[in-house]
Amino acid sequence: MDSRTRVINVLNHKSVDRFPRALWDLPNVKILKPKEHELMFSTLERDTINPRVGFATSRYQKGLVHRMPRYTDEFGCTFKVAEEGVVGEVKDPIFRNLDDIDRYIMPFEILETIDKDEINRQCADTNKFTLVSTHIRPFERLQFMRGTEDLFVDLAMEEEKILKLLKRLHHFYMKELEILTDTDVDGFSFMDDWGSQVSLLINPQMWRELFKPLYKDYCDLARSRGKYIFFHSDGFIEEIYPDLIEIGIDAINSQLFCMDIEKLVDLYGDKVCFWGEIDRQYILPFGSVEDVKKAVDRVADAIIAKNGKRTGAFAQCEWNAVDPVENIKAVFDQWDTK
Repeated sequence: MDSRTRVINVLNHKSVDRFPRALWDLPNVKILKPKEHELMFSTLERDTINPRVGFATSRYQKGLVHRMPRYTDEFGCTFKVAEEGVVGEVKDPIFRNLDDIDRYIMPFEILETIDKDEINRQCADTNKFTLVSTHIRPFERLQFMRGTEDLFVDLAMEEEKILKLLKRLHHFYMKELEILTDTDVDGFSFMDDWGSQVSLLINPQMWRELFKPLYKDYCDLARSRGKYIFFHSDGFIEEIYPDLIEIGIDAINSQLFCMDIEKLVDLYGDKVCFWGEIDRQYILPFGSVEDVKKAVDRVADAIIAKNGKRTGAFAQCEWNAVDPVENIKAVFDQWDTK
């Protein structure tokens, strides 16, 4: 079974010869552990690839992404980096003054150099599942632009200018998605971190009123063009799992170990694909190899018990430079025993 078939079968809850593999490496791994990084990615067979898209540099960008002491991204948000290879934090949002929103120019120029022919060539040259990463993250982008605390107040007060900014962001994301889904890629991914350790960051009803319709637009467009949809969120997002499934998300990557894994799988294991995840807060950085194997067993055994076969999940984890390489290897070795 080739990689593309394996992934598509898992997404459609059909049996596979092994769970498909996907390893996410944080930028600090390549910077701080270059030899281990090169060895891992030269020996681990993965089943998905991310085609190069060819985004242009925007008018706002400055500095090297994820490098100290700071960099400015394509939307003009400046991140302060305290440690090499991490995303950093926006300490000085660009919209402290709401009136500045009216003067802001969206960076549409980054979309002008997308080479659809080159993307299609990459898709034709591989038997792996092609998954294109997008800029789509409306909630987090609002936080970067406005600041988290001010944004929460704005949302609660239904601040008109913030709602207008959200619509403009959505328009930008739809334009990007229209281009990328007009290629031969198998699917696309987007993200928004919605959870704290124990709950959703905003009232679920507000989420359903303001953000769910945007996500549905992304899903409707992708599905109209035969694409699979992958979504990532950190934190406790159990409350919106049924909503994500309802709008057409095919695979969800979430912090399963913040939630009741068995409950999630029991409720949704035959309705959505679990896009991996092994506890990266405690087990991967601080646990033993045996701890890692037990964590994989917990997820895999629940999935197999629910579906009655090997399907509905990815062998996936996120690799941080603080994680022992032995633990990362153990994740995939253990999945392969299932």
